[in-house]
Amino acid sequence: QLQLVESGGGLVQPGGSLRLSCATSGFTFTYYGFGWFRQAPGKEREGVACINRINGSTNVPDSVKGRFTISRDNVKKTVYLQMNSLKPEDTAVYYCAATALSLFGSRCLRNLDYGFWGQGTQVTVSQ
Repeated sequence: QLQLVESGGGLVQPGGSLRLSCATSGFTFTYYGFGWFRQAPGKEREGVACINRINGSTNVPDSVKGRFTISRDNVKKTVYLQMNSLKPEDTAVYYCAATALSLFGSRCLRNLDYGFWGQGTQVTVSQ
């Protein structure tokens, strides 16, 4: 069965960095696109980065542009989210998700287009 397992979350000071990992199994990795989403208490889930399954193109929203980078390792079957210059407002549970759809541009940040989700990892940015 398809599995997504996030890791790498934790407590970090403002301005710090974290790298989240999403280890996958149970499916053909290269057939899927991936997204990272986050959800803070009382807020809707939002996409923070995505990578297309066809050409590897990526997309991030303006709120994290220049700070977050998504990448994928087709050999390790793992997706990464490098987060730099973290801010308190980045505090949330971060989820990895997979889609068999070919999503381009900002559409790949829409959580409704993803059918498979990990359990999430907590990221807390605080002094």
